Amino acid sequence: MANKHRKEPQVIDLFCGVGGLTHGFVREGFKVLVGYDSDASCKFAYESNNAGTKFIHKEIENTESKEIASKYRGSGARILVGCAPCQPFSLYTVKQQKDEKWKLLLEFQRLIADVGPEVISMENVPELSRHPVFEEFVAALRKLGYHVSYSVVFCPDYGVPQSRKRLVLFGSRFGQIDIIKKTHPKSRWRTVRKAIARLAPIKAGERSLTDRIHQARKLDATNLERIRSTPAGGSWSDWPKRLKLDCHLRSSGKTYRSIYGRMKWDMPAPTLTTHCTGIGNGRYGHPDQDRAISLREAALLQSFPRRYKFVHPKEKVHNKLVSRHVGNAVPVRLGRVIARSIRKHLEEVNLSARQRSSHKGSEKRADGSRQNQRHRLGTAR
Repeated sequence: MANKHRKEPQVIDLFCGVGGLTHGFVREGFKVLVGYDSDASCKFAYESNNAGTKFIHKEIENTESKEIASKYRGSGARILVGCAPCQPFSLYTVKQQKDEKWKLLLEFQRLIADVGPEVISMENVPELSRHPVFEEFVAALRKLGYHVSYSVVFCPDYGVPQSRKRLVLFGSRFGQIDIIKKTHPKSRWRTVRKAIARLAPIKAGERSLTDRIHQARKLDATNLERIRSTPAGGSWSDWPKRLKLDCHLRSSGKTYRSIYGRMKWDMPAPTLTTHCTGIGNGRYGHPDQDRAISLREAALLQSFPRRYKFVHPKEKVHNKLVSRHVGNAVPVRLGRVIARSIRKHLEEVNLSARQRSSHKGSEKRADGSRQNQRHRLGTAR
């Protein structure tokens, strides 16, 4: 097994979506063989932006281990990565041990146990780490012989222009993988301005003439007045009373300060969700244009490249569908961080193996030299 890392490693991505994690690995020079996902609508974006990587529309619970194992070719390190859908890991369900959707994590565990990849990684919501099922998952991996490490990552520290926190887990049969050092101190965080300021201005309900997914949802007259009454970084609490909803006027409404909010130019965006292009779902208003962020802006805040294709040229752009694709994705820059951490680990293992080999060779040569010396002394006598 010690020689596995010397050949080109190969990656399979489970729960791949439109390819945020896969694209991160591709950008770091890894060969990603296939991506699995239960949502067939992700196929175009996944394959169009990750040339040579095949999308397989299949539910993980219906995928046999031998099928996964057969996808790997050659003798390089086999890497299995994935992010089980995080809906069951909400604050509400953290306390629910028997939620059926926990099975996706357990299915991931099943495939790891049966396939036995040399390296694994999982990205998910931080709340998962507080659930007993996660402790059981980690214990099972260690029992299988993996060195397991995990941490909660604050995405701006790694160049993602979004205040997203994610749980990142690594497992390796070669030794512990440590996530690479932070790449962006606070003074160099990527902000909303750095991510989207260069896009052409558009109005609510409009679409750019040069970019089909740089389009924003239409707003009715009342919501248009509401967004105009919202300053950068503000929310519904800044509106005049006549624009506020009844729920805002109740005491319980004070806990929802972020909805109908605007982003700030010089801060990272809030955590994006599958509803990130609607002003009523969070602080998703554009910093100074009177609308919610566009689909392209959401993708850029998820650190997808500007030219990432989400919709076939001959198909209509469905805002809700693309919003879901973007919101569910692993930020590409976080994918690159995960890939770099694994690459660094494999290089260190490779170096250690070469050093051990060199040391053994030196010992062998030294032993041979001592034997020759004893032979020469014996002949002289």
